[in-house]
Amino acid sequence: MTKLLLSVHVLAALLAIGPVAVAASMFPRSLRQAHDAPDDQGALAGLGLLHRVCRIYAVVGVTVPVFGLATARNLGVLGSGWLITSIVLTAAAAAVLGLLILPAQEAALEAAPDTADSAARLAMLTGVFNLLWATVTVLMIVRPGSTTGA
Repeated sequence: MTKLLLSVHVLAALLAIGPVAVAASMFPRSLRQAHDAPDDQGALAGLGLLHRVCRIYAVVGVTVPVFGLATARNLGVLGSGWLITSIVLTAAAAAVLGLLILPAQEAALEAAPDTADSAARLAMLTGVFNLLWATVTVLMIVRPGSTTGA
């Protein structure tokens, strides 16, 4: 059962968090392009698509910590420092996405193509989000004190 839970956890991370990281990273550049070409309806449609990808996959991404916690419980590592740190960083990444990035994207969509003021802030927030997930990924692989010998 642990192998199944771990497999679903890893697949969910790849298939849910990956698209959010890519779409959120593409959004600021696309916002600048929409600002530079205000009559380009394709640029506005692209922004809407990127935001929709972020929103939908953010909801799907909830499966990552759910299956991660189930896996950790089966492995008996719920009290491990690396796991607790990963949980805190995952919560921080979710907060950055749900409370900062998605609302900023919505605000930019309402203002686009009139302003590109939020592009730099969105790029920074997305960088923080991606850095948090990269750190969690490294912790999941390295797992200080792990018995894998890696």
